[in-house]
Formats: sequence, C-alpha cells, structure tokens
Amino acid sequence: MNIKTFIENIEHEFEELEKGTLNPETNYREIEGWSSMHALIIIALIDSEYDILLKGDDLKETQTIQDLFNLVQSKTNNG
Repeated sequence: MNIKTFIENIEHEFEELEKGTLNPETNYREIEGWSSMHALIIIALIDSEYDILLKGDDLKETQTIQDLFNLVQSKTNNG
C-alpha cells in the first residue's frame, strides 16, 4: 500500500473532486461539501479496499489524508 494509490482511491469515491486535488497534507474534513456521508464512504472504501473496519472514533483521531493512511497502515501491520 502506498499513499499515492490511497489518495487515488479516495478521489475516485468523490466524483465532485478533480483528480489530483488531494495530497497527504489535505485535511479531508475541509473538503468542500464534507459531511457525515463522506465519512461513511471513506469507512466503506477502507473496508472494501483494505479489509479494515474503521469506526467513527477512528476517524475522529485523524485530520489529514496522511493521518488516515497511517491509521490504516497501523491496523494492517497489527492485523
């Protein structure tokens, strides 16, 4: 898993985002139009792509795409 692919997967889920908009430092909660529905989409994406079930509390611990990536990576490594 690498950050570039992770970002591409997120961008793919949000049709309103132009490809190449996000970067590791992007605070994903500040994406225009962000809502709780987007949080659910991210949780579903991570579950389907990485077989990791995140909870809302997990998302509350993250701010940036990099934070989210690190969280997924830590859960992958800790199995």
